[in-house]
Amino acid sequence: MVGVRSKFRSLLRERQIILAPGAFDGLGARMIERGGFPVVYATGGGIARSMGFPDLGLVSFSEVLHRVKEIVRATLLPVIADADTGYGSALNVIRTVKEFEDIGVAAFHIEDQIFPKRCGHYEGQSLISTQEMAGKIEAAVHARQDPLTVIIARTDARSAFGLDEAILRSRIFVEAGADVIFIEAPRSLVELETIGRQVSVPLIFNMTEGGKSPTVPITKLQELGFKVVLFPSDLQRVFIGGGRKVLEARLKGEVGPLEGMSSFKERDELVGLDDYLDLEKRYVR
Repeated sequence: MVGVRSKFRSLLRERQIILAPGAFDGLGARMIERGGFPVVYATGGGIARSMGFPDLGLVSFSEVLHRVKEIVRATLLPVIADADTGYGSALNVIRTVKEFEDIGVAAFHIEDQIFPKRCGHYEGQSLISTQEMAGKIEAAVHARQDPLTVIIARTDARSAFGLDEAILRSRIFVEAGADVIFIEAPRSLVELETIGRQVSVPLIFNMTEGGKSPTVPITKLQELGFKVVLFPSDLQRVFIGGGRKVLEARLKGEVGPLEGMSSFKERDELVGLDDYLDLEKRYVR
């Protein structure tokens, strides 16, 4: 566990921007690793939707923990976990941090919405006070057993109160001990430039196509000072679109492989079938 945390800390110090696609299960984590990315993002919104729920805080901590453990187990890459609000008060945050560290996450983000939270690209976010959120960050720092674990403070204040409040909160959260800042849903390139100038720690940008934020080239984000770019929904949305096409084809009676479909062999190769069969030969009597 220390290895992946050290690796993520090293990535934060390097000049290269970090691209982190979202996984909602172990298979997605494997695909991201095989795709050549340096980090996996365990997306809370993706996990909720994979269970058939909208991103409205309807999935419990234990359900998320189980899925994040599955994602961590499936990859050798550092995993950034979505810890939502920490699932309650500062006391809940302490438990959340301990549980996430135990399963091996390299980093996690906690946000300042009132529980139950909602997707940052929906409307109607309600926030706790700046002081309460700072207390949650301090609690996370206190609970952290490995100093290499990265604590990310996310604020949804841009949607609730405006950019100035989001930046003010971010500075207070850094003082409370946050290593990285995640201002959710900035509305324009000008706002991104302002964030890059006024927040001094590594920054996260959430690339959510169809959401509130603009689509910005990676090179421009790096120029503005952003360090991590999340792609939380891309894999899931491609799965939905591709799945719809294959189901439509099967309903029409079409058979055989379709464009973009992996082979039977490729699917098993992705999950390490040959390795398991070798172990079976060695140990099963």
